[in-house]
Amino acid sequence: SYEGDGKTTVQILNREVENGLMINGFSQIGFRLNNRMNIIGPMAIFPRIAMSWNVGSFEDINEKSLSLFTILEPKIDILVLGVGDEKITPQFSKRIVDFIRLSRINVDVLNTEQACSTFNFLNSEGRVVAGALIPPRTIRMSDHDRFISGKSALSKLSYLGDN
Repeated sequence: SYEGDGKTTVQILNREVENGLMINGFSQIGFRLNNRMNIIGPMAIFPRIAMSWNVGSFEDINEKSLSLFTILEPKIDILVLGVGDEKITPQFSKRIVDFIRLSRINVDVLNTEQACSTFNFLNSEGRVVAGALIPPRTIRMSDHDRFISGKSALSKLSYLGDN
């Protein structure tokens, strides 16, 4: 934010635990939060608390597994549902959306990567948000990720690889 006299400050939101929980990363195993906590497997996350969510996979998401989110007080504004890397079908979305909306809760069904970002953004705005997230089965790695991990796509080129 601009503070006058040419000063600008930047605040990295997920480094400030006082701003609430944020998702720093995820893998096939689970999630890493900004409070240094790791959640193994599917997770239910709220602005100030996170817990394991008892679903085995995308196929287990149903009215029963989502009932927790419909009985909370204060009532959540929006549920961000991350279904791993599964293809989101209209039939699945309609069934889940109809059930959640009966409780007057908005719901957004996304892949987990998008759901993590959406949860973080809404939480940083101070919204009453909840996330129901399943780790993806596979992780897409960018060239930057491969480079950082030592598995650079560039190493396949003969002049950079081991000869």
